Amino acid sequence: MLKQAASKYQAFRPIGLTDRTWPDAVLAQAPVWLSTDLRDGNQALIEPMDAARKLRMFELLVRIGFKEIEVGFPAASQTDFDFVRKLIEEDLIPADVTIQVMTPARAELIERTVEAVAGARRVIVHVYNAVAPVWRRVVFGLEVPQVMQLVDEHVGLVRRLTDDRPDTQWVLQYSPETFSLAELEVSLEACETAIAAWGLGRPIILNLPTTVENATPNVFADQVEWMVRRFRDRPEIVVSVHPHNDRGTGTASAELALMAGAHRVEGCLFGNGERTGNLDLVNVALNLYTQGVDPGLDFSDIDEVRRTVEHCNQLPVHPRHPYAGDLVYTSFSGSHQDAIKKAFAQRRDGDVWAIPYLPIDPKDLGRSYEAVIRVNSQSGKGGIAYLLDSEYGLDLPRRLQIEFSQAVQQVMDTEGHELTADDLWRLFDSEYHVSATALPRYRLQASEGQGAQAVRLEGECEVAGRSVAFAGHGDGPIDAFVQAMGAALGVSVRVLDYHEHAIGAGADAHAVAYLELRIGASQTVYGVGRDTDIVAASLKAVLSGLQRATITVSPASADVPTANELAGA
Repeated sequence: MLKQAASKYQAFRPIGLTDRTWPDAVLAQAPVWLSTDLRDGNQALIEPMDAARKLRMFELLVRIGFKEIEVGFPAASQTDFDFVRKLIEEDLIPADVTIQVMTPARAELIERTVEAVAGARRVIVHVYNAVAPVWRRVVFGLEVPQVMQLVDEHVGLVRRLTDDRPDTQWVLQYSPETFSLAELEVSLEACETAIAAWGLGRPIILNLPTTVENATPNVFADQVEWMVRRFRDRPEIVVSVHPHNDRGTGTASAELALMAGAHRVEGCLFGNGERTGNLDLVNVALNLYTQGVDPGLDFSDIDEVRRTVEHCNQLPVHPRHPYAGDLVYTSFSGSHQDAIKKAFAQRRDGDVWAIPYLPIDPKDLGRSYEAVIRVNSQSGKGGIAYLLDSEYGLDLPRRLQIEFSQAVQQVMDTEGHELTADDLWRLFDSEYHVSATALPRYRLQASEGQGAQAVRLEGECEVAGRSVAFAGHGDGPIDAFVQAMGAALGVSVRVLDYHEHAIGAGADAHAVAYLELRIGASQTVYGVGRDTDIVAASLKAVLSGLQRATITVSPASADVPTANELAGA
């Protein structure tokens, strides 16, 4: 790369539109959409679509809701010609859909193009020629008057050929190709020449392309507003834009152009097209949607749209592609996960969408919340808790989240790969002995001479691989069990915190209990229990915590009474 880039590359000169109005504009309605997947997108494929893939793409575009579809370049290949004829002769074009076909300003190609669409109900014939200085001078060797003569002759030919076929409703689209690189006065003259040749007052689309992006999007917006002002009081004229993405700003160019007064945009699904691609119509449409504007296009099953486009184009959609990529609704970062989890917990049906890091509700596009949070070495307690809650119904208390996240981090530091919700459950189950903890064998009865809630609980259980007999009193089963196990193990046991909730409903409902225990003078551990009965789940949670603590079970405490001794106690 050159140290003095200006010796080789020159910055595009600003338009100097000092009274521009587009910066204050607010997009409040959708533009007219034109899909050029079957033409501009198709010509950019390594392997252009065959007839079957073309038809599948056309049907997808109709289902999404496109009312204008550029179906091909019929003068360029027999495949395109035959496909256009198939759509017309087999009556595959819905009554509210207009097809568009493209041709350069060459007589024999215009004739072939009009022939291809004979018999269609409504057709847009798209004629183009390059008007920028480099193309005029280097590619075609033409001066400006010669360019205008070419426009006049070839648009006039389109008019004569289409006037001979009155059964079809004809609309002309004229593109001053390379508009973004041309002098505005030359582009305007070319458009006015096309309007005159087509016939004043007849419907016409003036399509302004960034054939090659050459400046920042605000410059393109200035160019578009400059042109729109010249046609503002002429309702038969639709101003359209066709942004490319050479600088990576195709979406911005389109949005700013609409703010500048353009009525219509052309592009492809997911931005397929020459070089770095055309405008991504999905991106612009869903950007509008997230601003409360109905785009008029249906992406409620974005994954099916993506799969179909990938099949037809034989090209993958990037996992980070806006709105449609596999990972665009996924957070690995711990701080992001924590914010998302808290927002979901507070959200109520009917609330305005306001979830951190999620500009759109994935469910609106047919996505579930399953992949919103995923756990890797960068994740934190919030993400872990979210997955266990959303997939397994476990609503972990905050301090338990912190405790378990340390166990997860140890695994991540060792293994390094992403952990799924199933992986987290297996780790949680192993860490807290949820499935392995057996319900103690016990007998519960009211404790005579004590308070109304006082009970006596006795029985046997297993701790640290040894059978332990227990008996104790307390204000309820949990308190009695804790007191009994403390006495049996010869160590103080206290409940610091207790949470419980149900999972499921009806016959399949389970209770889950979380107990934070202080064992001895310094050990604090959580235990987790699950059972169909809340008392049983709580007793299991106490045992879960004891199993996790560092406790030595002495032979004396492990003496197990006989069944008769238990029965007579």
